[in-house]
Amino acid sequence: MSEIDYDDPELAALAERLQSPDATVRRIALLALADCDGSEQVPLLIAALQDADAGVRAEAARTLEAFETPASVAGLARLLTDPDEDVRAAAAQSLSQLKQAASAAVLLSYIGATSSFARAAALRAVRELRAPEALAPALAALEDDDPLVRREAVAVLGYLKLADALPALTRLARADKAADVRRAALGALGGASDASAHAVLPALLDGLADAAWQVREEAAATLGKLRLPAAGAALIAALEDPYWQVRLRAARSLGRLRSHAAVPALVAALAHTISNLRKEAALALGEIASPLALPALQEAAHDPDPEVRKSARLALQQVEQAA
Repeated sequence: MSEIDYDDPELAALAERLQSPDATVRRIALLALADCDGSEQVPLLIAALQDADAGVRAEAARTLEAFETPASVAGLARLLTDPDEDVRAAAAQSLSQLKQAASAAVLLSYIGATSSFARAAALRAVRELRAPEALAPALAALEDDDPLVRREAVAVLGYLKLADALPALTRLARADKAADVRRAALGALGGASDASAHAVLPALLDGLADAAWQVREEAAATLGKLRLPAAGAALIAALEDPYWQVRLRAARSLGRLRSHAAVPALVAALAHTISNLRKEAALALGEIASPLALPALQEAAHDPDPEVRKSARLALQQVEQAA
């Protein structure tokens, strides 16, 4: 590194400091490089990814988050199998911030890495790039033994929103052994197009009966996103779920469905002891805008909780405007 001539004297001095036998000096030099303008320092940062000291490698990985180039992405990807846990974590974090679709090509091969950490991190990095070429590797990763890898693969498919992934996602939503994976799969089904929404409805309804309340909560939320009237009865039943988080999501989704059949159950929810649920019930009744809810909303406008009062008054305005 020191043999390269740099026009910037400060950069040249930092390059020399990166040759110091003292790892602390090298780490401080990396911190200074992060503040330099331009991109001339990128080769120095990439070279530091191979430093003998794990702390230096981790610092270089963190700093490269701000410099996305093919070489930096390749260097960071190699660190996903670094022997040091902190280095691997720093590389994974920087890769998760990638923005350029072209970077996906470097990462796809790591989806098949021996290390489950590398596989999961590569999928996480590819996710927001929405690269169509990630479809096949992500589908294959749904069969991975590690639930974290499967969950990250589901996230990639959710971002892609491709109909080809729906059969696999519905299968995982119903049958994966890990609740986190089932939950993620149900959330990913929320990206189904209007034409495909009815095909995923049975899996979402099954999700409302899942043993894990977090999965039921996700199913209720996703049904609201898809706005399928056929889900109304199941969501009304979910207002009686043992967990208030599920009831809250069901109330919110019933509002999105404009489900008039849900008005009596939502009115009853206005008397619940949990204020967040009372608030969501009021908001849902406002979206439905049924005059049958007026007396209960007028009473809720004097609720002890200010957020409930605010929501009830907003709902009253919506009902009055719809009349």
